[in-house]
Amino acid sequence: MVDASIFSNDRDKLIIPPLSGFYDRIAQPMAWGLFRLAVGGMLVIEGWPKIMAPFAQVGFVEKLGFYPGWLWSPTLAVMQVVGGLLIALGLFTRPAALANGVMLAITLYFHMANPYGDAFLTQAGIDALKAGSDFFTPQAVARLADGGTGFLHQVQSKAELASLFWTGGAFLFAAFGGGYLSLDRLFRKQF
Repeated sequence: MVDASIFSNDRDKLIIPPLSGFYDRIAQPMAWGLFRLAVGGMLVIEGWPKIMAPFAQVGFVEKLGFYPGWLWSPTLAVMQVVGGLLIALGLFTRPAALANGVMLAITLYFHMANPYGDAFLTQAGIDALKAGSDFFTPQAVARLADGGTGFLHQVQSKAELASLFWTGGAFLFAAFGGGYLSLDRLFRKQF
C-alpha cells in the first residue's frame, strides 16, 4: 500500500506547525503549477520547430526504428506541441504526460546510445586552430584547443541530464495528474 502522506501537511508532524496552511494553500500549489508549466512549456518550445517542418525528423525516427518516418515525424511534432500545451494547462494531464514521458524516455535512450564522439574538428580544423586562423575567436580557440573533445563531452552530458530531468517530470505528471491549479480539477473524474 502506498502512503500518500508525502503531500500531507499535518500540523502535528511539522516542526513549525503554523506553516501547515502556507504549504497547503501556497507552496505546494505554486510549486506543482510552476513545474507543470515548465515541463509543458519545454515540450512546446522543443516541438515548435518540428511543427514548422513536420517531416524534418523522418530520418531520425526511422533510425530509432519507427517506420514509416513520414507518419512518426509529424506525430512527434504534434505530440510535443499539443501534449505540452495540455500539460501546461493541466488538461488531460495524465495521458498527455504519459505519451510525452515515453517519447522523452526514448530520447534519453538515444542520447545515451549515440554519444557525440570525441572530435568536433577535423584534422584540418585542428591545424587551422593551431595556426591562428581568423576563423576562430579567442574564446573558440580556448574551448576547442583539444579538437572539441571537452566541448562535446559537456554537450553530451547536458543532453543526457536534460532528457533525464524532463522524462522524470513528464512521468511525475503521468502518475499524479495535473494537481493544483489545473483544468483537470474542474472535472469530477480524471484519467
